[in-house]
Amino acid sequence: MLKGSSNAAENLQTLTQCKRLLAPSKHLLSRHRTAVVSCCSATSKGAVLGISATPESICSGAASGSLADRLRLGRLTEDGLSYKEKFIVRCYEVGINKTATVETIANLLQEVGCNHAQSVGFSTDGFATTHTMRKLHLIWVTARMHIEIYKYPAWSDVVEIETWCQSEGRIGTRRDWILKDYATNQVIGRATSKWVMMNEDTRRLQKVTDDVRDEYLIYCPRTPRLAFPEENNSSVRKISKLDDPAQYCRRGLVPRRADLDMNKHVNNVTYIGWVLESMPEEIIDTHELETITLDYRRECQHDDIVDSLTSSESTEGMNEISQLNETNGSATFTKDKQEEYCEFLHLLRVSGGGLEINRGRTQWRKKKLLS
Repeated sequence: MLKGSSNAAENLQTLTQCKRLLAPSKHLLSRHRTAVVSCCSATSKGAVLGISATPESICSGAASGSLADRLRLGRLTEDGLSYKEKFIVRCYEVGINKTATVETIANLLQEVGCNHAQSVGFSTDGFATTHTMRKLHLIWVTARMHIEIYKYPAWSDVVEIETWCQSEGRIGTRRDWILKDYATNQVIGRATSKWVMMNEDTRRLQKVTDDVRDEYLIYCPRTPRLAFPEENNSSVRKISKLDDPAQYCRRGLVPRRADLDMNKHVNNVTYIGWVLESMPEEIIDTHELETITLDYRRECQHDDIVDSLTSSESTEGMNEISQLNETNGSATFTKDKQEEYCEFLHLLRVSGGGLEINRGRTQWRKKKLLS
């Protein structure tokens, strides 16, 4: 029973509000990124409508998990080996085309990866560090990122992202993602990444120890699962060093304080924006980015000055690496389509000294004309 007859009206109103939250309508989903979902899932401990319940306890649900866990639209899958979360694209996450930018996509990938790590009990004060890693002052840093976007979500679209991680040799780990349009269940993008371990104090790379591997492998698929299972897919393609002088250049890029992350270096998403800064305007106007691959070769610190170099690359080899026959949403790349695509090599380097920070490759498709 609810406490106190004098509070009956208030409690009844609270029950009604919670019922609406626990069964959010499609209209509600389109308006709010966060809604109460986990508190009504099958894994929640304790009933939402309980004996001697107060309005506060009714809405908070089970005591287990943080408030953020109860409010975010994410959960482990039934087998516990991957994690899914839904996001609503907000107005400040879209660009001039009224669709999400590639930086938005990259930030969501990072967010869902960190939320996955938190959901299995890993660190909330670092990017998915395990208990052993925290003791030894070890952190994960990105070594390679590959993103393919087949359809950009628009403002207010709901995107569901699934992610999982697995071992990648003795020196690192990998994380993959599948992006879907939640309304249609259509695959609109895929991504994969490689991560290596670094000592936070010395900034030197270290091998993944058996203790660390044992901590995260229990949450990984038992057999290899790849977002890009196709043979010779573009995610494994080597990036050649860009010859200097480049066709296009943007010099003097300076990290802002807001670009630094909790690991005290420039966040990996910032590099994407820097790479695009030197893209020719005529390509930006007529094409949209379909694929971006980045190899991270050196940390960028807050006092570094960065040059962004770009040159076009021959598309002769693109037919070989993109024969995907619409697998997982990727379009078949035929000779007829070759004229619709263009490809560029990129280099980020420290201004003056010339030290490599990042190598990249982008592939662009012609924008569809609006009827």
